[in-house]
Amino acid sequence: MGEQLSPDEKFHLITRNLQEVLGEEKLKQILQERELKVYWGTATTGKPHVAYFVPMSKIADFLKAGCEVTILFADLHAYLDNMKAPWELLELRTKYYEQIIKAMLESIGVPLEKLKFVKGTDFQLSREYTLDVYRLSSVVTEHDAKKAGAEVVKQVEHPLLSGLLYPGLQALDEEYLKVDAQFGGVDQRKIFTLAEKYLPSLGYTKRIHLMNPMVPGLTGGKMSSSEEESKIDLLDRKEDVKKKLKKAFCEPGNIQNNGVLSFVKHVLFPLHSEFVVKRDPKWGGDKVYTVYEEVEKDFAEEQIHPGDLKASVEVALNQLLDPIRKKFETAELKKLTSAAYPAPSKNKGVAKGNPKTAAEEDEIIPSRLDMRVGKIISVDRHPDADSLYLEKIDVGEAEPRTVVSGLVAYVPKEELQDRMVVLLCNLKPQKMRGIESQAMLLCASVEGEPRKVEPLDPPEGSSPGERVFIEGYESGKPDDELKPKKKVFEKIQVDLKISDELVAQWKEKNLMTKLGQITCKTLKGGNIS
Repeated sequence: MGEQLSPDEKFHLITRNLQEVLGEEKLKQILQERELKVYWGTATTGKPHVAYFVPMSKIADFLKAGCEVTILFADLHAYLDNMKAPWELLELRTKYYEQIIKAMLESIGVPLEKLKFVKGTDFQLSREYTLDVYRLSSVVTEHDAKKAGAEVVKQVEHPLLSGLLYPGLQALDEEYLKVDAQFGGVDQRKIFTLAEKYLPSLGYTKRIHLMNPMVPGLTGGKMSSSEEESKIDLLDRKEDVKKKLKKAFCEPGNIQNNGVLSFVKHVLFPLHSEFVVKRDPKWGGDKVYTVYEEVEKDFAEEQIHPGDLKASVEVALNQLLDPIRKKFETAELKKLTSAAYPAPSKNKGVAKGNPKTAAEEDEIIPSRLDMRVGKIISVDRHPDADSLYLEKIDVGEAEPRTVVSGLVAYVPKEELQDRMVVLLCNLKPQKMRGIESQAMLLCASVEGEPRKVEPLDPPEGSSPGERVFIEGYESGKPDDELKPKKKVFEKIQVDLKISDELVAQWKEKNLMTKLGQITCKTLKGGNIS
């Protein structure tokens, strides 16, 4: 198919739906002369989920445009990224990735014989590559290496040297895979610019970089392997798909951070060039869309109900997942899946002998807190306590949470109604005067006469369910529930303060969402509780 297209048509296919292209002129020049050689790499860490269909549909575009495509299973990178893949599981995970990604590509009709599959350790342990790692480490500054990996490598309080090596290795892969371009998410941008800056200093060519936008997960934030509710696993049963889509953030008329709509844009349209919204005949019956912008327009104008959009995506998604589930029904692949990703209970013995895993349980780090943006839907007085409010707060889940807070003396009821707040969602639910409080509303306070208390403010434009994190701890996984005896929140809370610039901080690191800082209106130097 590629041979019949003009260079302009190929350029359109290669770049459509991308957020950014670095080296556009070079790309056009290559397409005038020959086919483009491009690679996409994936570190073999957590199980791939449905968001992987986004790069897969771009790989389909590259092949339609006649590109020579290499897929790299970056096993060494997976180990270097804070040991996200333990050495003993590395080979099994790489095999799992190869099987599941091939199954995904088959499910969307991509011919595998046109692809080249390469494992990182097949060439990254060679003498030449190793020498280049040392050569690179003698010119790359620590500052640049750290900055390059900030959005990709897991950030921890005591960073390992391996995380600084990671971006340099990814840069060298471009040379050793002999490609013209590297494709990845826009979260890789700093690694791509590091490659552009430093590869020429080793005498190697600067490559083209093609970047996908970061597509929101089902909870409105990044779809993440470590955030269970934000992702649909490729092997999830149909009932799990239904349940997770039901919980997905999809506010009527809201097209921002809408993971369900993004999936339609970045996966379903590039693959099928049409999308059917299934509706009851009394609401006008099914409607076929051939242009994504029409879907977005109708949703924004509330012509499409979130329930109908989710049900329609569910049908389309299950059509993509059915062949993958079927392939993984074999005894061999079932065995591979459970060996590569052992259930936590089976892993207890490993944890004991592995100080890293055991220590994680006792490490007091802020990424263990499940903090989210919430929207107060209703505020009432507690029926049995004059000093308590009873609030219903939307935190991006199917049902709002009930929260009991002692704000009656500090904040008028009308100031709380419909406002955005910050909640700690993984404390053990507690009964307060007979009513269970399912989260804690985080406030700044200053002691004195009178004591002053103000709820924290998320950035302008925030949506319920968006994750609140502390700079440098973006990628950790919150505990399912904080155990009261461990007092994790209490130990972290000691260092939660409001700065002189009215920004919420922990040890002088800002509390953030993807839209910016968490702030407070007036209480400089206040404590957060």
